[in-house]
Amino acid sequence: MGGILSILSSSASALSVYEREFSTIENNITNANTPGYADQNLALAAMPFDPAEGTSGGVTSAGLISSRSEYLEQNVRNQQTLAGASQQTATDLAQVQTLFDPNASDGVASSLSSFFNSFSALSVNPNDASSRQAVISAAGDVAQSFNQAANGIQQVESGIASQTSSTVTQINQLAGQIASLNQQYQSDASSTQDPGLDAQMHSDLETLSTLANFSMIKASDGTYSVYLGGQTPLVLGSQQYQISAAFSSGQTQILDSQSNDVTSQITGGSLGGMLADSNTTLPGYMTQLNTLAQTFADQVNGQLAQGVDESGAAPVNNLFSYDQADDAAATLAVNSAMTPDQIAAAAADSPGGSDNAIAVANLANATADNGVTFTQAIANLTSQVGSDVSTAQQNQTEDQDLVTQAQQQRQQASGVDLNTEAAKLLQYQQSYEAVGQMVTVLNSMTQTLLDILPLDSSV
Repeated sequence: MGGILSILSSSASALSVYEREFSTIENNITNANTPGYADQNLALAAMPFDPAEGTSGGVTSAGLISSRSEYLEQNVRNQQTLAGASQQTATDLAQVQTLFDPNASDGVASSLSSFFNSFSALSVNPNDASSRQAVISAAGDVAQSFNQAANGIQQVESGIASQTSSTVTQINQLAGQIASLNQQYQSDASSTQDPGLDAQMHSDLETLSTLANFSMIKASDGTYSVYLGGQTPLVLGSQQYQISAAFSSGQTQILDSQSNDVTSQITGGSLGGMLADSNTTLPGYMTQLNTLAQTFADQVNGQLAQGVDESGAAPVNNLFSYDQADDAAATLAVNSAMTPDQIAAAAADSPGGSDNAIAVANLANATADNGVTFTQAIANLTSQVGSDVSTAQQNQTEDQDLVTQAQQQRQQASGVDLNTEAAKLLQYQQSYEAVGQMVTVLNSMTQTLLDILPLDSSV
């Protein structure tokens, strides 16, 4: 009788184990599309069977086993960090490219060409009032085209600054969530087996990897320490360390919780892309544009100063003005006091002539900026922007392909396969039914034994 009861007990235990298996399968199916979730399996172990020793066998649970591969997770995060930077750069620079369209009728290249052509036309009839007015109008178009290009770059920079602030806020929010999850791990050791917490942790880490490069260390209690740029603490256990963005120095800076500048550590993710664009690439474009605007204005003003105006007098006003060298493109303007008759089209030794107008027109082909002409200089800048955009877009495509490949490898290793789960469900359902049948048979045998036992007449 004791043997039957022992077998009944082990059978009941097996039914409980299979019920946990069903719950695990159901949880896998439910979370098949949950970000960060990895397929879970309930490990089963056979219990010893030895009638002589009174062990009746059966099956027991050895705990949940996650199929997650930390190596594949890190591979996905690495690729996401690269893709985040290249995607950000491609987006930022594409906005700049529209400012340097070589085919645009109102661009710098086109306006420069029209300006020099206006002096060529003036040289044909230096005393024609409409030709003189055309020069001033063409000069205004040049100033406006430089202004538009400079203001356009500044607007892109302003947009990146706003995005940088938002990204820093998002990084701090994710760090706070990771610290909160770490606290749950610390307060409850069993939470390390919680697939929901595990999924949330890895989802947060992957999202963080799209924003910035970081390294992490997993402790024995299941908590993760996260270091921005591999050096600056973001999360240590349940403690979060916030970062901030500063823009007062003319360069975007990322500061740690102690206000130390850690900008140089951030090279990946969308934040890394923003920092490279706002601190290096766009200022480089602006420097070239300012140099071109300053050199153009100075050389034109200098050449006109050598001539005489319509009345034969030396010019009293420069044609162009700007505030200072480092914002020449944004502030380039035509002197409002300049009138058509003040255009110094003639040489000082030949009043009424057009020698100086020809000299200004010839500046179009003169070596003006870094050994090239004005037209070549703006063409080189346009080409550089186009090349940078093309490279960024190519990197974006390649990096995204690598992300997809890494995600597919992870999915194959730890993703939920619904067909596999269905097969497991059928398998364990059959096992459950078999144990159920055994319980029914054992119950019937027990009842039969009870029925044949003699009743104690003394009771």
